[in-house]
Amino acid sequence: LVTHGMPQPENLKTALSIEGCVRASRAIPATIGILNGHIHVGLSRAQIEQLSDTRNFPSSKISRRDIAAVCARKGNGGTTIAGTMVIAHLAGIKVFSTGGLGGVHRGGEDSLDVSADLTELGRTPVAVIAGGIKSILDIGRTLEYLETQGVPVVTYGRTRGFPAFFSPRSGFESPYNVETPLEAANIIHHGDLLGLKNGYMFGCPIPEEYAEAGERIQRAVDQAVEESTLNGMDKRGKEVTPWLLNRVYELTGGASLENNVALIENSARIGGKIAVEYAKLQVGKADSTQNLGPFLDFATVVPNGSPGIDPNVRAIERFTSDPDQKVKPTKPAKVVVVGGAAVDVISKADGSSSGSSAVRSTVPGTVKNYLGGVARNVAEATHRICASTSETGSDEVLLVAPVGSDSFGTIVRDGTASLGMRADGLLQVSPSTSPKGTAVCNMVLDGSGDLISGVADMDIISDLKFEAILPVLEKERPSLLAFDSNISVETMSDLCNWAKKRDSAVFVEPTSVVKSSKIVRVLEDLCKITPPVLPGRMSASTLSYISPNILELQQVYTYLETSMERHSHLKEWWWTVIDDLGLNQDYVSQLSILSRQRISDPTSQDTRTLDFLTEKGVARMAVQLLPFFQHIIIKCGNA
Repeated sequence: LVTHGMPQPENLKTALSIEGCVRASRAIPATIGILNGHIHVGLSRAQIEQLSDTRNFPSSKISRRDIAAVCARKGNGGTTIAGTMVIAHLAGIKVFSTGGLGGVHRGGEDSLDVSADLTELGRTPVAVIAGGIKSILDIGRTLEYLETQGVPVVTYGRTRGFPAFFSPRSGFESPYNVETPLEAANIIHHGDLLGLKNGYMFGCPIPEEYAEAGERIQRAVDQAVEESTLNGMDKRGKEVTPWLLNRVYELTGGASLENNVALIENSARIGGKIAVEYAKLQVGKADSTQNLGPFLDFATVVPNGSPGIDPNVRAIERFTSDPDQKVKPTKPAKVVVVGGAAVDVISKADGSSSGSSAVRSTVPGTVKNYLGGVARNVAEATHRICASTSETGSDEVLLVAPVGSDSFGTIVRDGTASLGMRADGLLQVSPSTSPKGTAVCNMVLDGSGDLISGVADMDIISDLKFEAILPVLEKERPSLLAFDSNISVETMSDLCNWAKKRDSAVFVEPTSVVKSSKIVRVLEDLCKITPPVLPGRMSASTLSYISPNILELQQVYTYLETSMERHSHLKEWWWTVIDDLGLNQDYVSQLSILSRQRISDPTSQDTRTLDFLTEKGVARMAVQLLPFFQHIIIKCGNA
């Protein structure tokens, strides 16, 4: 749409307009594109402006076959329907609005020119909301091809009449029609319940006021198609569609563009509404039980709480605001993430307000809520990776975090479930035993986005006891146990001891410079009994993974140095392991060579070196921490 579908500057205006249409439907727009070899899901305005500047910023037209190549070559481009579906599915996005679907080209029975959009719809479970099939194509044969691919084709309207892009009527009919966003969302939702892997095509007729102009445009389409046959353009693959659309634009004196914009905005509004209803179905807030029939046989009743859990805390089994709501059963999680889940409340003054005017007064601006918390962020990232690589990936990750019996707790639970994540690990604190509420970080920003002040209420996380977590761990028996440093040292130590007994790997997220020092205290506790060191090999590290940034790495290293001065047996064991590594002058030389290597900076066209590895001592500190951490993943940022 932005790079190949419209001329400048209409492409930029339309891209921003349809994002507004999606927001007006109470959904979140996520425009997809590739910049400098990096896939972006949710382009910023500056990035959309860059891609839309097709004169000065040439871009590729990217389908499924092109994604890896363009990324590898650090290229730029706009994605086709097929390419967008692939990336949307990887990002966990279920609903995608666009203009018109690709299809079988006229004469395709001889040329075999068939859009990759159609095969993608047959294998990628994303719903495409469009104004029909592009009218420059063979609509009848395209519908037949979609049937062969097993793709449900549904008209969004009162009849089953299938739209023809510029016109609300093509003369063909869909097998089904729906009249509301909820009906459309229910079709997608039932496909999920059945485990179907195909996509969905929803044809949204252009508003009726554009029908008369659409008939005139269709005559121009027929002329453009005939011309493409005469000049050979019809045999030039993916170049033909942009050429035909541009030729139709010329023949209609620009009238086709107005219809094009209208149908895209219409699809965006409808798609946004369908996405909202689908999200509600995922968390049980819409009437998803209507006409379910046999699907009810798979439901299980959720208990109010789990036996054996500390009375101050109860596990919410597959959270629902209604304890009797029916939900799908889950498999044991492979990864359990323990720690903080919070709501970030961002209050930003409008541009006319200065920082001083916001002190001891109220000013106009915006207030928005976002899901936060380090453990929650780690769990979501892990969930997205698992969900994109495994059919059962959505159940493989479980977040264990305390929430209060308050509205912020509802935001955390609903938000977690809406992402397709398990929410049965959220531990709800009883208001009768503790007054503490869900963790909240409230930040006040001035008109330029600079922080004026803020309040962080995180006590509920530091109060989380191992006894409340234990029933969940015993039930799930994860192979990887991760936690952030918001929880107490005692709870961290207990988690590590549990993982050691169960032979589970441990992943530690330092969280902040100050809180990362807690890890050293945990190590001191775990290393009271010195691990055996066998000749010629390293002993098993106490912790499997840690993911510090450079400042956190320095903090852990400094604290461990101090700790080893106090504990001679710890230092002796540490030195034995370091010596066993056998790092000689060759290692030093190779590190020096590596630090001078130039690499591409993904944020610019510049290159930079890896000199921070030696100049900031990053490699030295990381190596000297290896006796304590088997794998050290350093977030280098702009080092």
